[in-house]
Amino acid sequence: MNRQGRATAPGDAAAAPVRTVLGHRGLDHEEPLIFELGQDGRSGVDLPEVPAVENRLGGLARKAAIALPGLSEPQVVRHYVRLSRRNYAIDMGLYPLGSCTMKHNPRLNEKLARLPGLADLHPLAPASTTRGAVELMGTLAHWLMVLTGMPAVAMSPKAGAHGELCGIMAIRAALVARGEGESRTRILVPESAHGTNPATAAYCGFKVDPVPGTADGRVDLAALKAKLGPDVAAIMLTNPNTCGLFEREIMEIAEAVHGVGGFFYCDGANFNAIVGRVRPGDLGVDAMHINLHKTFSTPHGGGGPGAGPVVLSEALAPFAPLPWVVGTADGYALLEDAAGQSFGRMAAFHGQMGMFVRALAYMMSHGGDGLAQAASDAVLAANYIQARLSDVMTPSFDGPCMHEALFDDRFLKDTGVTTLDFAKAMIDEGYHPMTMYFPLVVHGAMLIEPTESESRESLDAFIAVMRTLAEAAKAGETERFAGAPHYAPRRRLDETAAARKPILRWTPPAPAKAAE
Repeated sequence: MNRQGRATAPGDAAAAPVRTVLGHRGLDHEEPLIFELGQDGRSGVDLPEVPAVENRLGGLARKAAIALPGLSEPQVVRHYVRLSRRNYAIDMGLYPLGSCTMKHNPRLNEKLARLPGLADLHPLAPASTTRGAVELMGTLAHWLMVLTGMPAVAMSPKAGAHGELCGIMAIRAALVARGEGESRTRILVPESAHGTNPATAAYCGFKVDPVPGTADGRVDLAALKAKLGPDVAAIMLTNPNTCGLFEREIMEIAEAVHGVGGFFYCDGANFNAIVGRVRPGDLGVDAMHINLHKTFSTPHGGGGPGAGPVVLSEALAPFAPLPWVVGTADGYALLEDAAGQSFGRMAAFHGQMGMFVRALAYMMSHGGDGLAQAASDAVLAANYIQARLSDVMTPSFDGPCMHEALFDDRFLKDTGVTTLDFAKAMIDEGYHPMTMYFPLVVHGAMLIEPTESESRESLDAFIAVMRTLAEAAKAGETERFAGAPHYAPRRRLDETAAARKPILRWTPPAPAKAAE
């Protein structure tokens, strides 16, 4: 939208047969930047004159105007409303991002999270006034332990990656307590892992040792065993993995890692596929984060808010970060300074209360049987998509998938159409693209997760679009893809130039020279 950047506006001739006066296309308004709308001296509020006071800023006094855009209140409201209409959201349609579980957020959850006693709760409120909130945290913690078969849970981590950090810090603390803090330096990470896994391991000072996969998209157990030794601290494994497959040999993997004294960290981002069906604790897992903003429907995206509680095995429970939610004779309480081996705090206060409320509301609405049904429906929806598209697209692996269907770009061979082209054409059809080029172990990957909240009609419409696009690519309709998106508010960026020479800020235009 920045006219000082690269041209991304649709071309007049290609965009529509009629050239409009202001560049609008029906009710899709051509929207300038807020700085381009602003005018000096205009404001949406009247403020009293600032009283004269002694200047105590010294050398910190501003030397130029603040340069904020001047707009009236209607201008501000209209600007942001028009921008909001360009956002794609789960409330608009199917959101097929693989490995992200973009499912419907029930409005009952939102209503409960906005109850004044919970929404207005201050983290420094006296403990005597927060007993209900602590009981809510304790109840949620109880059900997280029940669903995972684990004896302890840390509630304070704010997101999945933060949960990973929590788990690896607990593992490091346990190794230090065993006197092996210096000798165990390696963490094994499958090649198909989420990128945050090796990043977390490296951040905590460990060496990352990748584990290859097999031809069927799972961890190569023989290669894993060959890498085991007394210097292995842990393995970080995602299950179901990022190829959308359940690790069939997960118990053997856990046994092998435990056999050399290491710990088993499981990335729980895909717990939505197995909740109520499989308890990770029964599989030998020592630590696993749970994305409440995926499995239990609380909103996520855009950097937050999220929540990533970490369930811990008996071996790691003593090292959980503070505060601890504990049961007492008088109900639940928060232990802020528990004596013992805790590695300390990960965050200020106690976690994301709004996310806790939403997640518990989701659990209580569904019940144990409903959660298991949701997981089954998610797996069914993904397999339905895979089965309906397998004759026109190329599934990356044989056999059924779990909660997400993974395709590669073999069906586009010799068409002149790339995965990126295909995804951009989906925008013209009214769909946000699926996850592209991930996992990295699959060339031209297209990772589709429909989730359990989509109806049969919704899935059929999506499938019809994907089939049509696949057939169009094979029929040689390259312009349909190379020029896509044609109907979006903006054309495709030159992504190479945007990455190498980004234009990240607007600068005021130079004043026009006075006529001589």
